[in-house]
Amino acid sequence: MTLEQHLADFFLHLSIERNASAMTIKSYREDLMQLVSYLREQRRKTALEVADWSMRALRGWLVWLHEQGYSRSTIARRLAAARAFGRFLCRQGALQINPAQSLRGPRQERKLPQFLTQEQIRRLLQAPFPGTWQGVRDRAILEVLYSAGLRVSELVGLDLDDVELREGFLHVRGKGKRERLALLGPAAQQALTEWLTAREAFLQQRRTRQTPAVFVNRFGTRLSSRSVGRLLQTYLRRAGIETRTSPHTLRHTFATHLLDAGADIRGVQELLGHKQLTTTQIYTHVSTRRLRDSYRQAHPRA
Repeated sequence: MTLEQHLADFFLHLSIERNASAMTIKSYREDLMQLVSYLREQRRKTALEVADWSMRALRGWLVWLHEQGYSRSTIARRLAAARAFGRFLCRQGALQINPAQSLRGPRQERKLPQFLTQEQIRRLLQAPFPGTWQGVRDRAILEVLYSAGLRVSELVGLDLDDVELREGFLHVRGKGKRERLALLGPAAQQALTEWLTAREAFLQQRRTRQTPAVFVNRFGTRLSSRSVGRLLQTYLRRAGIETRTSPHTLRHTFATHLLDAGADIRGVQELLGHKQLTTTQIYTHVSTRRLRDSYRQAHPRA
C-alpha cells in the first residue's frame, strides 16, 4: 500500500473507530495532506511509500515549517497529527517504530485567555434590541454562551430535543462527541424561553421547512458559527467594548467568573467538558494574576 492509501484508512479510522467530529477530521486532513505534499515535492514522487515516512524526512519538514513562519501552536498541532498517523501505521504493522514520536516540537508560550469583566458582560447582554425576532434570538445566544460556557460549535449544534428548560439545563455534544449537561441560569432560561416562542412564530410566518435547530438564521435554517461571530462583533461595538473578543471569549469569561466567585475547579472542569484538569487550570492563573494585581494596587507595602 502507498502512504496515501494508509492515510485514507487513517481518516476512516478517525471517523468510524474513534468517532471523531467532522471538525477534528478536517483539521487532521489539512495538516497531514500538507505534510504529504511536502514529502512528494522533496522526493519528487507522485505517490509515496511508507519508507518515505522517516525521521529524517519529518525533521526536514519541521525545519521547513519554521522557515515558512508558522506559529509555534500551528507547528505543535501539525506534529501532533503526524504522531497520531505514525501510531496508526505502527498498529497496522506498516511501521515498527513511529519516527514522529521522538521529535520535539517548539516550546509553547502559555497565553492567558481573554475575558470580559462583569460590567462589560452586563453591557453586552443588554445590547440586543428585544423588539425584533433577531434581537430576541441574539439576546438568548449571548445569555446561553455566558451562562452555560458553551463552545460556539456546541451552541449552533443545539437541537430542540437538547433543551430542558424547566430543569434548566442543556444536553451538549462537545469535542470528541462527548456528551455533558450544561446548566442555565434564570436569565438564560428566560431569554431562551422568549426566543423559542419567537422562533415558532417566525418559522410559521416564513412557512419554511421545520428544522430541529434551536438557533436559526433569516432563512429558517441552522445558524452558523461564523454568523454568531459576526453578531457578537455588532453587539460589542454597540456596548462600547473594544477588547479583542470572539464567541470563545464568553466561555473564558464563564470559567473565570466562576473561579473568582469560589467555584471548585473540578466542577468548572465538568461544566466546561474538559477531558483533562490541566486544561481548566489555565483559568486559575487568570484569577491569581487578578488577585496579585489587586494586591499590588491596594496594599500600602506591596
